[in-house]
Amino acid sequence: MSEVVSRPARALFVAATGTLLAMTAFTAPLSIVPSVAADLQASVSATSWILSSMSFGLGVALLTAGALGDEIGRRRVFVAGAALLGIGSVACGAAVDAGVFIAGRIVEGVGGAAVIACALAVLSHAFPAGPGRVRALGIWGSCMGAGPAVGPLLGASLDVASTWRLAYLVITVLTLTLAALSWWWLDESRSGRDRGVDVVGSGLLAVGLGCLLAALTECRQGWVRLPVVALAIAALIALAAFIVHQLKSDKAMLELGLFRRPALISATCAAFVTGAGVIALMSFISTVLERASGRSPVQTSVLLLAWSGTSVAASLAARHVPKTLGGGTRLVIALTLLAAGLAPLSVLAVKTSVWQLITGMVVAGVATGLVNATLAGEAVASVPVGQAGLGSGINNTSRYVGAAVGVTVVSTLATQPAADARAALMAGWNHAALIGAVLTAVTALVVLSLQRAKNRWQQHAPAVAGGHSPVRVASDAVE
Repeated sequence: MSEVVSRPARALFVAATGTLLAMTAFTAPLSIVPSVAADLQASVSATSWILSSMSFGLGVALLTAGALGDEIGRRRVFVAGAALLGIGSVACGAAVDAGVFIAGRIVEGVGGAAVIACALAVLSHAFPAGPGRVRALGIWGSCMGAGPAVGPLLGASLDVASTWRLAYLVITVLTLTLAALSWWWLDESRSGRDRGVDVVGSGLLAVGLGCLLAALTECRQGWVRLPVVALAIAALIALAAFIVHQLKSDKAMLELGLFRRPALISATCAAFVTGAGVIALMSFISTVLERASGRSPVQTSVLLLAWSGTSVAASLAARHVPKTLGGGTRLVIALTLLAAGLAPLSVLAVKTSVWQLITGMVVAGVATGLVNATLAGEAVASVPVGQAGLGSGINNTSRYVGAAVGVTVVSTLATQPAADARAALMAGWNHAALIGAVLTAVTALVVLSLQRAKNRWQQHAPAVAGGHSPVRVASDAVE
């Protein structure tokens, strides 16, 4: 293979594999929470954190990691992220109590954030706009969908065969190996803006999102409690201070003027609702199927493949969608299809047939795959050239903050005390799934409206840099 061909191919392998490993680590505990909680003697609150801790790390670090990669180098941040993902996995696998496991999951989240945010920037640098980039983003999107297929199955299988700790040993070995390969194989690239690192903004954003996500996790044990209220107030203060700082700082990590772009608003809304809807629901459905329907962790993991496996195939097939359909139009179609897939999952019963589950999951999987592939491109295309890491960070932050909100809503609705716990769990799930379907359908209409606004906006903003009308344009600097 010639050097011209091999460098992009290596970049694609590293970016796609890193995303697959990050998503595998993210979803690995979904099928084994009872085993992990029992082994570590976790309280009810700690069990909530076992599920939410990696979302916490992802949400806090995604935007900062993307902006940091644009400024100091995507390869450096990607490699550091892969190393942190491995270190966090070591802590999880060796945990002697719930606190150590949760801390390890947060470190995994921070590392995974750097990997996911910089992966898209790495691909945008390695593949110029055109069919090659479309194919690469489709493969990246398929790995985003493959993680939820691999993670629960890996955790459940190793838990049955030996111990759940082996899953984290596997993730550790693979991520540390990837960190080494990334350092050797990736070219370094930056935005070329030379604006420096916004330390104050990064700190305020981390505190604000951290407090918000912590409040969402803690409120599952009760909404009106002093820790929840205090965390919510702290989140509002820190996020407000972050916005003020971004408006005044010369080194602002996030140019708020970018949100005048309908394409960015559209992608951000779609990412948030994807997280709050299908990702949150699929994160909780294993619990419903195990506790309400009596299925084993392995059985639920296999059933979940109907969604995650289909999403992988759909992401790979997305490059064959006619080029006449723009990104916004594809999002509208995908979100509408996603709402249709969630509909049969909102009328489940304790003895629901496998075929009803599979039908809803397959349709939702096709839509999720198309969303993943489309959002990958929109995240890069909706920001100025050279800020791909920031675009990826904005998009994925929206996705995982949405997931944290969605999981909180789903778990609150589904875990109401009742005499018949199984029936109450299923009824609560149905309400949550119905809300998810309606919210997704409404978002499809919002994206459709924004697509029309985007067309009008482009008519008044001269197209440059490959058809995008930037607020600020910078070219990638390469070492």
